Amino acid sequence: MAKVHVPFDLRHLAEGAAVLEVQGACYRSLMAALQGRYPALEAALARDKAFVLDGEIIDTPLLEAVAPDSEVHFLPRIGGG
Repeated sequence: MAKVHVPFDLRHLAEGAAVLEVQGACYRSLMAALQGRYPALEAALARDKAFVLDGEIIDTPLLEAVAPDSEVHFLPRIGGG
């Protein structure tokens, strides 16, 4: 299962967990699994955070494959102009 690192500011939405093991073969299934366990966490991650898969920021993750040994992080989005 992929290891999802929960950002410090959102851990209260995951019962305080820093890392969650989540099964999902792609971004969508990973997020669906998170929604099933922690709906408020999944919503906050999808809305406010950038998706980082195995050290690479993925701009359009919807169909991105996630390996069983992947490390997933969510970072604050940075706006600019």
